[in-house]
Amino acid sequence: MLKIIPSWFIRYKFFNSLFLGLSVGAIFTLYAPLEPSIYSLGGVLLAMGMLIVARFYHTILNADWFFRISLFVEVVLLLTMLYFLYASYNYQTALLLYIGYQVTFVFGNYLIRAETLLLKTDILLTKLDTVKQIGYLLGMGLAYLFYKILTQYGIEDNQTQVYDLHFLLIAVELVVIVLIIKSFKRV
Repeated sequence: MLKIIPSWFIRYKFFNSLFLGLSVGAIFTLYAPLEPSIYSLGGVLLAMGMLIVARFYHTILNADWFFRISLFVEVVLLLTMLYFLYASYNYQTALLLYIGYQVTFVFGNYLIRAETLLLKTDILLTKLDTVKQIGYLLGMGLAYLFYKILTQYGIEDNQTQVYDLHFLLIAVELVVIVLIIKSFKRV
């Protein structure tokens, strides 16, 4: 049986939110080749996936499953980004990236509910939500500076900028994966 270690988990959530802040602007460029109907279909599949996950709450709302699902989500993100760096930028790549991100979003509600149940106290939840917002804001600020620096060096193409950003995103994602592993211990 696993137990959450709040001090490591809060660090994990900071870097997780930093990643989110860094990546939020890149999504518009990554998804640009997709047709609007894909978003509707993706939304339907996302809602259905979230319904299915909710049906399993009686089994998965515990630290063991929370660790497995959290790690799964982070590994999917890492693999998705590695594929983006490997493959050429085209419709298929955009679609696979969209699917990869949608797979992780299926567990969004579950992860929030589980972390609330596992951390339990209002003090820890306050720390958690505070570091998440700080990480998110810092990530967006760093992304802004990153794009401005690339522009200063004459790299103005959106696809090239987003491609270059992925090296930073992968580095942050590796830190996230290490921290999620350190956030749990067997008892």
